[in-house]
Amino acid sequence: MLRIWKATINSRNGLAFAFRSEQAVREEIFALLASLPLAWLVGATAMRAVELVCSVAFVLTVELLNTAIEKLADRLTMDHDKQIGRVKDMGSAAVGVALLMAGVFWIIAIIERLGFI
Repeated sequence: MLRIWKATINSRNGLAFAFRSEQAVREEIFALLASLPLAWLVGATAMRAVELVCSVAFVLTVELLNTAIEKLADRLTMDHDKQIGRVKDMGSAAVGVALLMAGVFWIIAIIERLGFI
């Protein structure tokens, strides 16, 4: 139980640091909070609403990983390094893919709610 408690504290600390230091994380936490009531309005079923919230939570998860990569890369060197730049770009691309996925899920759910599918 002690290990679980310590892991929980570490997770909270990481989320709090990311929230304080990264605008994108703050925006995605806001989006996650906004998705909670919106998903119940948009989702045609309870399961669809859960899926919509999870898609936004997934974007936040990928953003946290991208932020960790960027912070680590900046800790290694502040000089411009082509390889580190590519790694940061890949992390950013991962966030972009997650955002596209979430967007598609929400669009499909809205179309479904409107009765077109």
